[in-house]
Amino acid sequence: MTSTTKTVCPQCGGPISDTDRFCEACGAELTPATPTTPAIDTDTEPTVELNPSGARGAEAPPGPCRSCGGTISADGYCETCGTKAAKPRDHFSEQPAPWVAGVCDRGIRHSRNEDAMAIAADPEPGSRALLVVCDGVSSSLDSDVASLAAARAALDVLEVGNAQGMGTESSRISAVVARLKAAADAASDAVLANTSPDSPNPASCTFVATVLEGDLLVAGVVGDSRAYWFPDNAEAVALTVDDSWAAELIATGVPRHEAESGPQGHAITRWLGKDAPDHTPRTTSLKVAGPGWLMACSDGLWNYCSEAAPLAELTRETAAAHGGDPLATASALVDWANAQGGQDNITVALARI
Repeated sequence: MTSTTKTVCPQCGGPISDTDRFCEACGAELTPATPTTPAIDTDTEPTVELNPSGARGAEAPPGPCRSCGGTISADGYCETCGTKAAKPRDHFSEQPAPWVAGVCDRGIRHSRNEDAMAIAADPEPGSRALLVVCDGVSSSLDSDVASLAAARAALDVLEVGNAQGMGTESSRISAVVARLKAAADAASDAVLANTSPDSPNPASCTFVATVLEGDLLVAGVVGDSRAYWFPDNAEAVALTVDDSWAAELIATGVPRHEAESGPQGHAITRWLGKDAPDHTPRTTSLKVAGPGWLMACSDGLWNYCSEAAPLAELTRETAAAHGGDPLATASALVDWANAQGGQDNITVALARI
């Protein structure tokens, strides 16, 4: 049996396989595809990139002690206060362009960081930005490895060219949606590739991704990680609706605070993983008509500020206090969530448009 590798058309973003000679969506002639899922060794700590450019590569040296600011010695402990240094996977940041950045943090209560992110952007502000956030399910095995593999695999797919469709606005949106679905497929494959076949509790994670291309913004979600659009001069918009029991209760009229704070408040109904019922992302699109902030985040942030309007206000105030810098703003929002209790891993990815 001939195996195929899933990827996307470089012209329109439509789904293709390595056996296709032409794209069914736009008819473009295709060159042989290459796999989009990176291999990650499940027996070692995954390597994450911490350098300022946002490139994903070698592990960076440890920074100052997060407890006192002292120097970390070669044995991994602070020379001043003796605190053990955080692993690079516990806290990392990316900034592929000055207007786009993200921070991923272990939080206070969890023993490891099961959140992950992968982001990319073109140099020109407001041109093209890709934000992917995956939140590993804590009750599953190896979810920290799987979530990082999923985020990176999804970004690899999203980075393949601009989806223009057949020249009309509707086909352009359809092409981006198709690329988002292909990204979710790649993320799902990455989770499966990092799951032991005989695992009694297979790895699983959520998925949210946003694609900004000029004035077009498209978001897709599986699970309860979220995307928001916070325009400067208009109402905040929640781009995604959670796949969760809480969201279903809210849809029936139960107050948001009551639904999200109940015993099943964070029980998700869809996810990526071997036992997932369906991983096709639910998508939404809108036209960007002015300046604002695009955010993708995990529930480690929105746990403490769930409504779009107050979260938008928090983001604007935080950005104003940090000179509008996306990296400083994302870092400050992570610090804010930790100050509220840090009961979960926290990821905040921002694009200033």
